[in-house]
Parts: sequence; C-alpha cells; structure tokens
Amino acid sequence: MNKQKKRIPSVALVLASGLIGSSAYADQNAGKFFGDFRLRYETVDQDNALRDADALTLRSRLGYKSPTWSGFSAQVEVEDSTSLIDDFSVPPAGVKTGQYSVIADPEVTEIDQAFVQYSNNIVTTKLGRQVFTLDGHRFIGHVGWRQDRQTFDGVVVSVRPSESWTTTAAYINKRNRIFAEEADIDSDDIILNVAYQTKVGKLVGYGYLLEQDENPSSELDTLGVSFTGTTLVADSKILYDVEYATQDKAGAFDTDYVKLEGGVVNAGLTAKLGVEILGSDDGQAGFSTPLATLHKFNGWSDQFLATPNAGLEDIYFKLAGSLAGGKWLAAYHDFSSDVAQAGVSDLGDEINLQYTRGINKYFSAGIKYSTYSAGDTVFGKVDTDKLWVWAGAKF
Repeated sequence: MNKQKKRIPSVALVLASGLIGSSAYADQNAGKFFGDFRLRYETVDQDNALRDADALTLRSRLGYKSPTWSGFSAQVEVEDSTSLIDDFSVPPAGVKTGQYSVIADPEVTEIDQAFVQYSNNIVTTKLGRQVFTLDGHRFIGHVGWRQDRQTFDGVVVSVRPSESWTTTAAYINKRNRIFAEEADIDSDDIILNVAYQTKVGKLVGYGYLLEQDENPSSELDTLGVSFTGTTLVADSKILYDVEYATQDKAGAFDTDYVKLEGGVVNAGLTAKLGVEILGSDDGQAGFSTPLATLHKFNGWSDQFLATPNAGLEDIYFKLAGSLAGGKWLAAYHDFSSDVAQAGVSDLGDEINLQYTRGINKYFSAGIKYSTYSAGDTVFGKVDTDKLWVWAGAKF
C-alpha cells in the first residue's frame, strides 16, 4: 500500500520562485533567497520478472539564507519531489510498492535543511538539519543524484587553525535518507576527520562510529587513512589516490577497505585506472559505507549499494573530456567478489556513459546511460540497463 502525505505542489514552488527571484536581490542586507529545480526522466530495464520502470520527476528546492550577525547566520530550505510519470517502485517496502523495477525517487515534501551557523576565521559550527559531506563522499555524502537527497540532523564543527590543518567533528542523531521520511533513521553517529594539506597532496585520518538507535547490533566502527593529490610532470598532471580502512561490525565481523587509483591529465583528457576493494570476513559480512553517496561508486546501475557478504573488488577505467561546450565521461567496471562463493567470483561488468552541459549560469542539462552484465548466477544479479535525461535551473 502506497503512503500518501500532504504535500506542497511543485507548481506552487515554481510560482513562488518567480516571486522570490524578482525580489531576492533588492536588499542584500535582508539575506538571500535561492532555488534549484531538476526535471528528470529515468528508465530501468532488468532481465527479470519485474516490469520495466519509467519515471518523470520534478525536484524543487527553495531556500533562504540570512545575513550574518557577529558570525551567526541561519538557513532554511524546502524540498519537493513530484512524479509526473510514476511507473516505478521505491524501497523500503511500503513507500511505493508495485511490480516495477526500483527508481528511488519518492514523492515527498520536507524540510531539506534548517540550521544555525556560527563562523569565524578558525571555527565553523552548524547546528540542525544540514547537508554534510567529507572526502569525495565515500563515507559521508548527500546522495545528491537522487531527487530527495540525504541530509543529517546534528551538529558539525570544523576547526581550521592554519591553511594546512582542518579538523571536522560531528554528532548525528538522525539520518534523513533518500526514501522519504518513512525510511529516516534515528542514530547515534560520531564523526571525526583530520586533514593535513601538503605540497603534493592531502593526508586524512578518520574515525566513523555509527549506530542506529533501534538496532544496537548495527554498530559500525571504521578507522582509516587516505592520501590524494596531484603533481606536474612535463606537460601532464599526475593524479594519485590511496586509501585504507578497517571496519568492525557489532564486534562480530572485521573487514578492510583498500583503494588504489592513478591518473593523468593531458591535452584536455583525464584518464584514471583504479581498484577498490570492499573486503569480506570469510563470506559472512562485507565492508559497508551506509552514509556514502553510493551512486557515485561501483557503477551507476547501483548493483552494489549494499556490499555483498562475499565482498566486492571493482577494477575500473575512466576517461573524461570536453565536447561542444559540455563535458563527457566514459567508465568501465569489472566486478568480482573478495572471496569466492561456491567456487566462483564473477560479479559482472558495467559500462557508464555521460554528457552534461551548462547552458548559462542558470540552466543545465545532461544525459547518461549505464549497462550492467551479470556474472555468475550464484550472486543473484541480472542484466540491467538504465537511462537518464534531465534539465536543471537554479538561481
């Protein structure tokens, strides 16, 4: 049974944006209004019994940022997602059920952000509901690709005593996930991230201690270190990214994470070759990153939003450049399990293609495609094709 909620229609938000846009900059001392809109068509075709999914959704955000008084400011932002074509399902069970493949864009109207901030030359503190990301979103992200992006309720403190050092600490008591309010999670999460910028890259050490209030066995403690940077060699820019983390799951399972990536930028092209390993504890549990922007990693078909118990090894190659005023990206992923299951380890492979273009400072558009070919049948995966076409506007 689908759950329906009282919602502010996106049309009303669009009309309101016109009024706001006409007056937002009349008096800068009164603060700033802003808006962000995205109309997107998405289709999913899977080689299983589910019906092909189609979605046309409009995501609207309107917000207000106050002026700053003695270092204090505030911001509030409302988000609405409306389905114009809704032949799709949304997890978890009960949010939007049906015999269709999943497109994780539920209809919802909610407060996206609402926080108070204090900032000076060294310290920035945010209290309330907020977007919060760290280090490329691998562990802490906003899942901005989905129409109902992820935010967190809590307090975030960032201390930067010099140009080189940054320490970020956070306490999160609610995870506002991408599946609407029915799927939000009360939590007791502690985040610590210390970064040191050198001449050749950024060294980061982190500890993420996560726990769901209603599920003490969900306790997930992760400690890690990473180093990312660039260096110039002749006419090329050399890229490198190395990371290692260890994870304890409820005191019962221990897993590891490894990332090795190298790249080069030359003549307008960027090429990257890497491997990412989300390890397994003897096939009983896989390394997981539940607060990440997961769509950004391990292929856009979203086959591995939850790491298999057997773990995941992703060997990938990416190539990116510019064309006709826009940007293109192509990627190939070869997936295998960290440990074999029933003597096999092939988790399939995937191709990703994308082209995006900014039309002016207000409008943008894009198209992307993902095709996944399943591996050994023991893992339960099926061939999957996904296509997205979208247009955006912001002020």
